[in-house]
Amino acid sequence: MDLQNYSLVSEFVLHGLCTSRHLQNFLFIFFFGIYVAIMLGNLLILVTVISDPRLHSSPMYFLLGNLSFLDMWLASFATPKMIRDFLSDQKLISFGGCMAQIFFLHFTGGAEMVLLVSMAYDRYVAICKPLYYMILISRQTCIRLVLASWVIGFVHSISQVAFTVNLPYCGPNEVDSFFCDLPLVIKLACMDTYVLGLIMISDSGLLSMSCFLLLLISYTVILLTVRKRAASSASKALSTCSAHIMVVTLFFGPCIFIYVWPFSRFFVDKLLSVFYTIFTPLLNPIIYTLRNEEMKAAMKKLQNRRVTFH
Repeated sequence: MDLQNYSLVSEFVLHGLCTSRHLQNFLFIFFFGIYVAIMLGNLLILVTVISDPRLHSSPMYFLLGNLSFLDMWLASFATPKMIRDFLSDQKLISFGGCMAQIFFLHFTGGAEMVLLVSMAYDRYVAICKPLYYMILISRQTCIRLVLASWVIGFVHSISQVAFTVNLPYCGPNEVDSFFCDLPLVIKLACMDTYVLGLIMISDSGLLSMSCFLLLLISYTVILLTVRKRAASSASKALSTCSAHIMVVTLFFGPCIFIYVWPFSRFFVDKLLSVFYTIFTPLLNPIIYTLRNEEMKAAMKKLQNRRVTFH
């Protein structure tokens, strides 16, 4: 294909969540409130874990703090623009901005998937092999697990963007979503991208499915082990694991649906995109704080310290 006969696309038009002006005004207020809650909730967890020496030295809370940090990034790659676009008639995004959204979505999303597997491994060792916990889950191990999640997320993301940015875009530039989603953007290229798209999206689907299966196996083993324990120790383990399982289900469900069956687009895909990019980062701090006595106690201590300081 002679690309010189085509004008390169310099910006994309986002369709957003809806076209109704009254509904967009309502959604502006609604999602603005949710975004503020996401940032404050996850920041509170991050500050609590850093400020409490006992939590900061605990592998589980060290990983939780990193999860909150990733959630803040995951909620910020597209949500602020979506909120601003509710007040705009034309929802435009530059070519560079579009590629940046794809990069940060897959970077933070991929890193969070691997981090959730690390958190499951931490719970597996704590519950199934408690005598070896301090040996297997040392501070160095936690740092390696976090670094591995960032590296895997980066490699996964850069592989997606490297192919996408070099595709020829010469005419169609409308993206039927509130952000630049990979399956939708590659369809706008002026060439047959079916095979390339299948390979690229299979990468996301493979990462999602492999992490999900590892998590499924881990928590199945944990739950089978917990069943054999005494009622008192089992209830605490179940409380911790049930919070993790809720987060995993809420995060991986929409991702698998979108990236394992990506070529049949439904309006429900928009809702699922909202769910894993906005609602999951909101629910994570709620699930982990309301169901965790240690975290609530640390937050109360932090509040008392703040009151005493003033």
